[in-house]
Amino acid sequence: MSRTKAGFTLLEILVVVLIITILATVVGVNVAHRPGEARQAAAQAQVGNFKTALQMYRMDNGHYPSQRQGLWALCVPSDDDPRPTTFPEGGYLDSPRLPQDPWKHDYVYLLPGPPGFAYEIVSYGADGEPDGEGEDADISSAALE
Repeated sequence: MSRTKAGFTLLEILVVVLIITILATVVGVNVAHRPGEARQAAAQAQVGNFKTALQMYRMDNGHYPSQRQGLWALCVPSDDDPRPTTFPEGGYLDSPRLPQDPWKHDYVYLLPGPPGFAYEIVSYGADGEPDGEGEDADISSAALE
């Protein structure tokens, strides 16, 4: 009568843990040396989330929030005109609070946007000022198209 046991040996588990540790170290070191690039990528992803939420808002209401209403109109229904006719429970974003960019600055919402764009969402980068290079560079929804 042969008995086989299902499962992993201690040696197999240790090898897998070692491989995962090595991979995590390599990824962590690479990201640690490029925090500015990681923040810019995070801001670009957040601007993309805002764009998606604004498109859903427009599909539901027939218009974008006004500049006065701002991006807050994606979190809570605005009492200012034009008021939303439809507003989902929980809003259009994953959070009831409006997120800031990775440098702890507010995103800027412009309506109308630059020529050819209905709106623009901007993060002014690390320095929080228009223009700039490197980590201070602006991240704009119009430039991400």
